[in-house]
Amino acid sequence: MATDDFFRARLENMIDLRHPLAVLARRMPWQTLEAVLAPSLAHRDRKGRLVQGADLFGPSAQLVGAGVSPAGRPRLPVRLMVALLYLKHAFNLSDEELVERWAENVVWQFFSGMAYYQPRLPCDATQIGRFRRLIGEAGVEQLLKTTVETALEIKAVKKAEFERVIVDSTVQEKAVAHPTDSRLLEAARAKIVRLAKQAGIALKQTHEREGKKLRRRASGYAHAKQFKRLARVLRRQRTVLGIVLREVRRKMSSLSQGAQAVLAPWMERAGRIHSQRRQDKGKLYALHAPEVECIGKGKARKPFEFGVKVSVAVTHKSGLMVGARSFPGNPYDGHTLAAQLEQTTTLLQDLGVKPLTAVVDLGYRGVDAQVAPVEVIHRGKFKSLTAVQKRWLKRRQAVEPAIGHAKADHRMDRCWLKGSEGDALHAVLCAAGFNLRWLLRAIAKQAKEAARKARRRLFALAPNWVYTVRRVLDRARSAIGASATRFGPLGSMRLAPG
Repeated sequence: MATDDFFRARLENMIDLRHPLAVLARRMPWQTLEAVLAPSLAHRDRKGRLVQGADLFGPSAQLVGAGVSPAGRPRLPVRLMVALLYLKHAFNLSDEELVERWAENVVWQFFSGMAYYQPRLPCDATQIGRFRRLIGEAGVEQLLKTTVETALEIKAVKKAEFERVIVDSTVQEKAVAHPTDSRLLEAARAKIVRLAKQAGIALKQTHEREGKKLRRRASGYAHAKQFKRLARVLRRQRTVLGIVLREVRRKMSSLSQGAQAVLAPWMERAGRIHSQRRQDKGKLYALHAPEVECIGKGKARKPFEFGVKVSVAVTHKSGLMVGARSFPGNPYDGHTLAAQLEQTTTLLQDLGVKPLTAVVDLGYRGVDAQVAPVEVIHRGKFKSLTAVQKRWLKRRQAVEPAIGHAKADHRMDRCWLKGSEGDALHAVLCAAGFNLRWLLRAIAKQAKEAARKARRRLFALAPNWVYTVRRVLDRARSAIGASATRFGPLGSMRLAPG
């Protein structure tokens, strides 16, 4: 292809256009995706503020900062930022690793819509997080929807397959340390002391040295299983935290409203940690992430996981993800099925199809009326199932490796994003990354199948030629074998007599 830059070659002339990612770059509906995301990225109309002034005619009020401001650097291309989100979760990379590898990988740059090789970072790593927050949950669901529509467009999946899905739930763990009473009490004390100093509160005693000493003692006693001594240390840590909390509450009243607003949520969280006990409900498991829940899924190797429950829906035959949604509060699995099927129906609405059958495990019993007219199939109904439905039920566990790959290869094993909104965004993006790798495998499989069919057609058109080539190859093999016999083994080659 001709280039408008005499000194640079275009990327399509530098790469193999048969690479699965290059093929996918030309099949995805980028313009449609940009049009859908454009409203959330548009400059918003600001209200402005009144500024009091004075002139020759006396005092006056003027509205400043109102309207749409054209100030600031122009936004980066939407396709570039969307492609970065896809690549991040498809290849299990952090934001920093992603931008560094993008600068070195010409196929990734072609996928991102670049015309020429860019020997620099595409953006600062922090801009990826800002773009993710800007498009919100609706935007990342559009990314997942695009992968599903692309799979249908390239004929990697049939339309009828979307009528039957497998639904299961898992735990998306949060990036928090394993919660122990000792760690939480010491973290709360240190946080409140630090915030009090920043607000200008002079504390009588910070207990910093004693807090560190108690933390070390608690760790040693827990390791040695000396639980009575551990309980004594925990009582002292709780007493120390109570002393700090009461002193800060007494002195908070003299602070400004802004300083009190900063301190209030952390005081509330520290108070919860100070008052909670082992058998309480609704405990706080992380000071910086109050949305974390303790969820037990019956695993022998990991009895409890700390994060949020996530529901996943995949197609019954091909295993393409058609839904992923987080559910704060650790609800019963059956109570999440209606919401999960609603999301799947929304993602498939432009394809003119919706799920009619959901294959689930026994955790989804008793919700048939809530999800009607969708038919729910599980092992508890085995005696009343038809022969076809029993065959469908045998593939229920096909969702398990999909969840395993989403965790191991697409970052669902640990969520680093902030708050419940971060949990929701992360779950959908992991599903989108899973689907992108699924599409790459499907494209590679289609290319291999097309090459095999081409060889078959060639052999069918020229059978005599094939027979002649085979005879020549057989004679060459026999000649090579005779030579090896004459000259002996490779270790003792010698000339034959005569």
